[in-house]
Amino acid sequence: MIGALAREALPLGKGFALVTSRASYEMVHKCASAGIGALVAVSAATALAVEQAQTSGLLLAGFARPGRHLIYHRPTSAAMAHG
Repeated sequence: MIGALAREALPLGKGFALVTSRASYEMVHKCASAGIGALVAVSAATALAVEQAQTSGLLLAGFARPGRHLIYHRPTSAAMAHG
């Protein structure tokens, strides 16, 4: 998905990646490296994933269901401007 979006020169920072498993530090790292603005998981995030999201300024959410979710990390507007 990341490669296809990059080939089309679409703005990855305005979108998000959705995983049907736990949010791992590897997925946080891949999203941050690709410039994706958020990672959403249907399950929990690992502690290391939360740390990585904080370090990289990535929005990280878990337990995503229709109408509800848990935000593990939400970047501040200042952090987003510098990231």
